[in-house]
Amino acid sequence: MHPAYSVILFTTASGAGYGLLTWLALARLLAVLPAQPSFGVAAFGLAFLLITAGLLSSTAHLGRPERAWRAFSQWRTSWLSREGVLALASYVPASLLALGWITQGTNHAGMPLVALLTAITALMTLLSTGMIYASLRTIRQWHQPLTAPIYIALGLASGAVLLNVLVRAFHVPAAWVSWLALASLAVAGLLKWAYWRTIDGELRTYTAEAATGLGQLGKVRPLEPPHTEPNYIMREMGYRIARKHAKRLRQGVGIFLFAVPMAGCGLALLPPFGLVGAGLAGLALAVGLLIERWLFFAEAEHVVMLYYGADVA
Repeated sequence: MHPAYSVILFTTASGAGYGLLTWLALARLLAVLPAQPSFGVAAFGLAFLLITAGLLSSTAHLGRPERAWRAFSQWRTSWLSREGVLALASYVPASLLALGWITQGTNHAGMPLVALLTAITALMTLLSTGMIYASLRTIRQWHQPLTAPIYIALGLASGAVLLNVLVRAFHVPAAWVSWLALASLAVAGLLKWAYWRTIDGELRTYTAEAATGLGQLGKVRPLEPPHTEPNYIMREMGYRIARKHAKRLRQGVGIFLFAVPMAGCGLALLPPFGLVGAGLAGLALAVGLLIERWLFFAEAEHVVMLYYGADVA
């Protein structure tokens, strides 16, 4: 699949924003962070900025962006529609939570419920985004049990790393955030490693022989090419990346998305290097997420390419 930069920006930015929003809500629910107004402005402002920028960028991938509102009506059957509904719904409790945090009204009796609703809607939005890809049976690399959990794990890990940067920048006494970021990155890394092993090792059954039911007669091939020149489907669905490049990019993901951020979070536990370590982790994470998302699309093979001469998909 051709990596669309608008969708890459959407999945990285909104994922990190919802991850940060989830941890802020849970921190309020468990009362493990002080309701410092300046910290609240920066933290919720960053979360809303990332979420909104991501959602707006996703419309750039639509042929008719002005008709995006119609997707909300299909929430019964479409994960894309559910994502849109949940994304808008999450603004309500999240805004109330942010207002309570900034005005130091977090002791109000209803704030725990608001925090819980914020965490639930943020997590459900992450799940819906992951399921958009996991539900597509036409793409073997996406139609995997680990696709949605990985997206949630990466969102939570990036949110934890951002929260670590914020607590260090505002001198909030919360060393546990560094440990949270380390644990989140470790879980996400293990899931991603398991995903790569799965898509590399599973039996590839999507073939022209299986599609036509003529496999018992031997190799199936078209008598004539479907098109005389490249078209939209071939450009978008037929994008291929060489195996050697995919291997190098996977190594880049391991370094920038997991190894360096974990080292930075570990360094942040040392008082003299708190902000430096947290900042290093955040910068490396941003690079790693972009590589991971680009590779997620580039490695995907759509079954339609069997019609254009591909042996397997």
